Amino acid sequence: MLFPVTPTLGLVLAVLLVFAAAIAAWASLGRSREIVVAGLRAAVQLAAVSLLIGWVVHSLGPLLGFLAVMFAVAARTAGRRVTPNRTWWWAALPIGAGVVPVVVALLLTGLLPLRGIALIPVAGILIGGALTATVLGGRRALDELGTRWGEVEAGMALGLLDRDARLEIARPAAADALLPGLDQTRTVGLVTLPGAFVGMLLGGASPVEAGAVQLFVLVALMAVQVVAVALVLELVARGLLHRN
Repeated sequence: MLFPVTPTLGLVLAVLLVFAAAIAAWASLGRSREIVVAGLRAAVQLAAVSLLIGWVVHSLGPLLGFLAVMFAVAARTAGRRVTPNRTWWWAALPIGAGVVPVVVALLLTGLLPLRGIALIPVAGILIGGALTATVLGGRRALDELGTRWGEVEAGMALGLLDRDARLEIARPAAADALLPGLDQTRTVGLVTLPGAFVGMLLGGASPVEAGAVQLFVLVALMAVQVVAVALVLELVARGLLHRN
């Protein structure tokens, strides 16, 4: 076991959470409360999942329900991060369009068995990656349009369609959402040893098997995130996902 579940672990986690919130407050980042709430939510949610996972992985109905909940929470979280108005639900499209084809392809080829113990972690990783890309891409695109709206109007005055004028301004900013995933993939094994690799090793897999699984995860994540960023950019350019 990498970390023994003892009161010491709980104490260390509490200290780290308070430390993070205190540094955020000291630097006036305005996220101290969110940091504490996020840490507490993570503890509660992981405790609940730990109790439910043993039942979910052995039954198809609860498994599909659990995956649906994962997707719904990701869509709402991403959408509300991008915009506070009712157009937030469009965030479900880039997340689903990136994740569903990849998972279906893996199931059809037999690389991913239809078992909860394999499907839940893979789907969770892909949904999480799509969530991050959607949030970063959508926020950056809308922020850029907000600060450079005069250039958008100038483009339209020159004859560009609304969509094309928005794309010209928002595309470079939205593309920055791909940088975290690209950097993680480029530096894997040199700077970081991601969770899938370490988890496989701790589970008894050989280094070659662990490396193959981690490579799959990174490449699949890039595919999912590219689709998510492309679609959230298109939604912003068409005015379907916007801010008031």
